[in-house]
Amino acid sequence: MSKLKLNNVSYRYEKSSENVLDNVCMDFDAGKIYTIVGKSGAGKTTLLSVLSSLARLTGGEILLDDQNVAKIDRYRFRSKYVGVIFQSFNLLTHLTALENVVLSMDISGKSFDTPKKELALELLGKVGLSADEAKRRVLKLSGGQQQRCAIARAVISHPSMILADEPTGNLDAETQDEIIGLFKMLASEGKCVIIVTHSADVAAASDVTYELKKA
Repeated sequence: MSKLKLNNVSYRYEKSSENVLDNVCMDFDAGKIYTIVGKSGAGKTTLLSVLSSLARLTGGEILLDDQNVAKIDRYRFRSKYVGVIFQSFNLLTHLTALENVVLSMDISGKSFDTPKKELALELLGKVGLSADEAKRRVLKLSGGQQQRCAIARAVISHPSMILADEPTGNLDAETQDEIIGLFKMLASEGKCVIIVTHSADVAAASDVTYELKKA
């Protein structure tokens, strides 16, 4: 059974008569990396919005562990099952990397057996940020360091799915390889990792690649 299944998923913007997504069918399993590729305007970022329940479907259904996502409270779905990594990071720049991750833990509403700061520092170290870097304000960090922080923030509350929008788009080749390595680590821990990308290298490193075409 697939972790996540899209059955004839369609989406169009309000007041538009044309679908951005049209009868899309895809299957996603736990423990694998998936890449979504396609030309600009094919609906890749829209698909991530639909998968994260930020946008409501026009048609079709999305099943999580064989349960229709439409029947799950949207806030509960996003806070419990999904971690999103945005193309522009969307970190709070007046906070430190550590504070950004702890805030994500607060928002999740989940309880943790270990103090949040301790868990956050441990995870930031795991993704390659030292304790000193973790305590720097986000604007004092490089693009690669900010991306590491964004990944930590997305996974700190143990979602089963990681959705990433062009996570290596602004990074150099060496840093891109390191970020790919982090995604492989997450997949090895049983996460379902779904990445929208224009990078042939990222697509080549994934287990499955889906191509979206304009509806």
